[in-house]
Amino acid sequence: MNAILQMSARTLKIVLIVLPMLLYALYLWGVAADRYVSESVIAVHQDRGEGGIIPGAAMLLAGISSGSQQDTLYVREFVHSQDLLLRLDAKLKLREHFSAAGADLPYRLGVNDSLETFVGYYRARVNVQYDDRAALLRLRVEAFEPEFAQRLNQAILEDSEHFVNESSHRIARERLGFAEGELKLAEQRLLVARNGVLAFQNKNQLLDPTLQAQASGTLVAELEAARSRLEAELNGLRGFLNEEAYPVKALRSRIAATDKQIQIERARATRESQRGPRLSQMALDFQGLQMQAEFAGEAYKLALGAVENARIEATRKIKSLIVVEPPSRPQTAEFPRVVYNLATLFAICVLMYAIVRLVLATIREHMD
Repeated sequence: MNAILQMSARTLKIVLIVLPMLLYALYLWGVAADRYVSESVIAVHQDRGEGGIIPGAAMLLAGISSGSQQDTLYVREFVHSQDLLLRLDAKLKLREHFSAAGADLPYRLGVNDSLETFVGYYRARVNVQYDDRAALLRLRVEAFEPEFAQRLNQAILEDSEHFVNESSHRIARERLGFAEGELKLAEQRLLVARNGVLAFQNKNQLLDPTLQAQASGTLVAELEAARSRLEAELNGLRGFLNEEAYPVKALRSRIAATDKQIQIERARATRESQRGPRLSQMALDFQGLQMQAEFAGEAYKLALGAVENARIEATRKIKSLIVVEPPSRPQTAEFPRVVYNLATLFAICVLMYAIVRLVLATIREHMD
């Protein structure tokens, strides 16, 4: 402790400033390996063209519709994924490249390092910056050789494009399977509804009870009009003939026959008969069956259109990875930043020197 207190300012400068600066300078110029950075800018574009979609078919295709911004975030996570790292290592031998940095221990990957350490090292060498305003990804790939940095950047873009296409096609295939299932259900419902209409017609021996009821109502109205005309004619004859006159009896007989026919027609429409239910009830039942058949037919058309659109989406390229700026081939090493690092270390050393001087001066003052 006394030796430290007796150190001169010059000695402190050598120990706290000159020596660290000298050692770090020797490391930078003699040991540190150059690290090159290849940059690229990408974006995810989603084709939203709906020219061929049948109106209403999108209702059956509704699902998770992620925009370009969300897809770009997926790509960012994929770039740092362990699965991509393993594929890149098999393709480009990343572990071999990053472990061959000579004696530059701080930036070298150990040959026997664990997979978790390898993943962390890879994520430190591959920087992904997201621009939330333009929904762009800036990919900065660091390597010990300029050609390798460019090849690694290009390989990441190729696998990312495959990821984007495969994910969109997988979703489209799932939608196609769902739409085909809905089509089968709609076809079964349509068949059941049509069979119900046919069974009703065969059971009641009527093609359309609604038309039959309308015809019956029209006939009753015509019979009532004819009866009114007969009543008017009868009243006219009673003005100059007695009740026993043949024309009067004949008109009364025709009126009675007309009343009987009106009652029969009304009974057919409003009362139960031995042959089956009343015509009005049959008309209502038949209308219900017809509505079910029409609804089933519309649902079948909708499902058929959804299947066609899903099949188109499953085959076409829905999402694309747009390369705004292709991977660059660096000319000079970006790291280590010699001047910046030396200036930073010098500032830290001077600060430490000042702190140590202040502490030592305080201790000497209290000892005196």
